[in-house]
Amino acid sequence: MWKRILFELEKHAPFTIFGAITGLVIMLFSQNLSPEISYNIFYILHPLHVVVSAVVTTSIYKLYNHNHKSKFYLLSLFIIGYVGSVGIATLSDCLIPYLGEYLLGMPNKGLHIGFIEKWWLINPLAILGILIAYFKPFTKFPHAMHVLLSTWASLFHIMMAKGAGLSMISYFIILFFLFLAVWLPCCLSDIIFPLIFTKEAKKNE
Repeated sequence: MWKRILFELEKHAPFTIFGAITGLVIMLFSQNLSPEISYNIFYILHPLHVVVSAVVTTSIYKLYNHNHKSKFYLLSLFIIGYVGSVGIATLSDCLIPYLGEYLLGMPNKGLHIGFIEKWWLINPLAILGILIAYFKPFTKFPHAMHVLLSTWASLFHIMMAKGAGLSMISYFIILFFLFLAVWLPCCLSDIIFPLIFTKEAKKNE
C-alpha cells in the first residue's frame, strides 16, 4: 500500500502543481474581491468539491469491493463515502488553508468548517454524491474536477483572510499551501482511502 501511495502522489503531482498555479493566477486577478464575495465563492466551490469527492471515493470503493451481499455493505459504503469526502475535503479546503493564513498572519483569518457552518448544505450534497456513485459509479472525469475544485476552494478560503496587498514571498507560500492542500488529501480521498477497505485491492497489492 505504501508503494501505491507513493506512486499515486508522484503521478498526481504535476497536475496538482498546474492546479495550484491556476489558483495563484486567479488570486492575482482578483485582488479587489471583498471577504464577503470570497466567502460566497468558497461556499459554491467547497460544496461542489464535496459532491465530486463523494462520487469518486464511493465509486472506487464500489468498483473494487464486490462483496455486495454483506449485511454491512451499504453502511460501510456510506461511511467511507462520507468520511472520504466531507472529512478530507474539510482538511483540504479549510484546515490546511487556515494553517497558511495563520502562519502568514493574515488579518481576517478564520476557520470555516463547511459541514458545521453550513451543515444543511454540505451534508446533503455528500449524500447525493454517494447515491450517484452507488447507482452509477465512475471515476476518471470527476478526479480531474476534484483537483481543480479543491484548489480553488482552498484559494477562496485564503482570499477571505488576506486583507490588503501581499509580498512576493507570501505568494510563493500561498502557492505551496495550495499545492499541499490538494496533493495529499485528494489522492487520499479519491484513491488510497477507499482502497484500504477493499479485500480485492489488498490481494492485488
